[in-house]
Amino acid sequence: MEIINTIGRRKSAIARVYLSDGKGQITVNNKDYQEYFPAKTLQYIVMQPLNLLNLTDKYDIRVSLNGGGSMGQAEALRLGISRALVKINEEHKPALKAEGFMTRDPRQVERKKPGQPKARKRFQFSKR
Repeated sequence: MEIINTIGRRKSAIARVYLSDGKGQITVNNKDYQEYFPAKTLQYIVMQPLNLLNLTDKYDIRVSLNGGGSMGQAEALRLGISRALVKINEEHKPALKAEGFMTRDPRQVERKKPGQPKARKRFQFSKR
């Protein structure tokens, strides 16, 4: 099997996923994913698509992650892994889509406006 290449995004995080046959090793920026994501919740988010399809020890995944925070990176990685699994086998798509792993979350940070301290916050109004 050749290496499958996909991309996942969330907020400002970008995950480039390279999936190949292997023993279930996940490497993120040349570190093990458990070392890169020390929080158990983030590790769980990363493993969700593999656990759903019972493919935890079938593929090796190499990831290049940059931008965003840890939560955004974990969710971007989840989307990238889901897309790679669908590229391998189209039959996985309904199960992943039902769990919401195939949908790119479009929410972004709203920009700061001029004359305001933040995006929506206003300076205190004084009538007199």
